[in-house]
Order: sequence, then C-alpha cells, then structure tokens
Amino acid sequence: MTDSNRPGFRAALSNRTIQMTLGVFAFAAAATGAALAMQTGGGVNAGDKAAIEQIVHDYILEHPEIIPQAIEKLQSKRMESTLEASRSALETPYAGAWEGAAKGDVTIVEFFDYACGYCRASLADLAKLVSQDSKLKVVYRELPILSEESSDAAKVSLLAAERGQYMPFHRALYDAGRVTRDTILASAAKVGIGRADAEAAIASHKYDAEIASNIALAQKLQASGTPTFVIGKQVLNGAVGHEALKKAVAAARGK
Repeated sequence: MTDSNRPGFRAALSNRTIQMTLGVFAFAAAATGAALAMQTGGGVNAGDKAAIEQIVHDYILEHPEIIPQAIEKLQSKRMESTLEASRSALETPYAGAWEGAAKGDVTIVEFFDYACGYCRASLADLAKLVSQDSKLKVVYRELPILSEESSDAAKVSLLAAERGQYMPFHRALYDAGRVTRDTILASAAKVGIGRADAEAAIASHKYDAEIASNIALAQKLQASGTPTFVIGKQVLNGAVGHEALKKAVAAARGK
C-alpha cells in the first residue's frame, strides 16, 4: 500500500483523528449529563455539569483502552454516513472506466495509481472476481498521487474510457511494467489510440476536474493510499487479496 504524497492529504487525516478523539470526550460528557437530566426530570446545573465532566475525564484516564474502541465506533458510523452521501459519485464511472455487469447488484470501487505495484497485483484479484461473479461491477477511479507519470497515465486512461477501450488500455499499461511516457504511449497505440491523441490528452486540462474529484472522494473516505477499495459499507486499504474482496462483496449482499 502506498501513502499519498499530495500536500495536505495525510495532514487532513491526522486532523480528523484528533477531532474524533476530542469528540469522544465531549460526547461522553454530554451523554452522561443527558442521562442524569432524564433521571432527575430536569436540567443539570453548572456544578453538576462540572462534576460529571470530571467523572468522565477520570474514568477515561483510568480506562484508556476505551478510547480506540470509541473512536473506531464513531469513525465507523461517520464512514457509513459519508459512503451513503457519496454513493452515486463513487459508483458512477467516468465514461467506460468499469468492467463486469452493467447493472451489478454490488459495485467494487477501486482508487488506483498506475505507478502502484500493489494496484498491479490487485488486477488479477479483480479479474478473478469478475470472471466468477456475473452480478459484480467494478468501477475504476484514477488517483494519480505517486508521480508526474501517474497523472499522464491517468489522463490517457480516461481518454481510453471515452473511446471504449478502458480495460484493454488498463491491462496493457500494467503489463508494460514501469510507467513512463513511452510505455503510456505504447499502451495507447496497442488499443488504437494514436500518439498525437494520447499526447494531446496528457497536455490537456480536460481531465483535471475528474482527477480532483477522485482525490476529494478519497480524502473523504480517509484513504491512506492506493489501492483503496469501497465495497458496500466497507473501505479496504491496500492490496487485501481476492478472498478479502470476495468476503466484502458477500457482506454487501447481506450474506
């Protein structure tokens, strides 16, 4: 799994973790105060409120193991909410940047970078899943965070999606090995995209909005790098393998 080197990407995740920790403290105190108010049938005065906050504070210090548990639960609830709010944006592919069933009952979304070796390794896992499951759809989202060549590859890849040659280009570029301008152009040529068109795509700003949108989505989902998979209510970071992906698909189906 690769960490993002985009400015602010990891910093945003750290800030969210701090905010969630503070939120856990605040929520615990507020919940205790609310419970007491319900029991007494009235409000909580300032003295009682301070006493409650001190009790919660002391309890957490004595039992710090509850903090990760609370943060995990809070994070899970927030993630579910974020996923549902972003579902359409996540699962609606750019042109032909998908494979599998056109109207699948479960959609795997992969954020990937062509310069990511772990993404290359995951290609076979996804191909196996699609071959085994006729109701599965895979949507690919470009997340070029590793190099300038990553961005060039993403732009030509999106051009291939418009031309109906997304998966042939996708596989050809990964098969080519290291991502360079030459391997990008050669892979494009293999699927019928001329050099001039590929170079024009690289120079163009046409695809900037799509790539920026993918980066924003990845940050919302607290993706730590590539690949990142979204399946149902789950976000899986890293090359988790065929079995983990298959299990997540089953969970999304409620099995």
